[in-house]
Amino acid sequence: MEGTIAERRLRMRGGGAAVKAAQEESFREFVEGSWHRLLRTAYLLTGDHGAAEDLVQTALMRTYRHWGRIEDYEAPEAYVRRVMVNVNISAWRRRKAVVHVVAEPPEPAAGAGDHQNTYAVRDELWRAVCAMSPRMRTAFVLRYFEDLTEAEVATAMGCAVGTVKSQISRGLTKLRNDLQAEGSFR
Repeated sequence: MEGTIAERRLRMRGGGAAVKAAQEESFREFVEGSWHRLLRTAYLLTGDHGAAEDLVQTALMRTYRHWGRIEDYEAPEAYVRRVMVNVNISAWRRRKAVVHVVAEPPEPAAGAGDHQNTYAVRDELWRAVCAMSPRMRTAFVLRYFEDLTEAEVATAMGCAVGTVKSQISRGLTKLRNDLQAEGSFR
């Protein structure tokens, strides 16, 4: 038997340069095809563009290590999304409470039908979503922004469907209360 131990193990697994090149090309195509969707999901999970890019890159790095096994998976994008949720949850646990200071949006103009009013309402809604607990925000993002079913959200978050339902219910109540208190939706 010639070669290093690593080379022998690679040959025993049926791998080689051609297999590795094919897997790398497959991974590259996957990343190019799903980057924007994954980045959007990561932004909605984190609320920050820089953190979102870091989250996607970390998830893809962890996925690449096992791509030979994952590419045969029925939905590799769902697998990567699950990795992103796990990495984000790990980040919550390491972080202490972070206070985000934001300026109040300007008062709506007298002509309430213009685009500034729409932007202000959307900004208020987004700030209310960002004020949710990370777990509740994750449930919201996956359910309403990614349009996953409650069962798919539960699978992605690694919890029961009932937990997803309660997080969504509490989140909707919180959004209603927050937005009515600010006077956005009366």
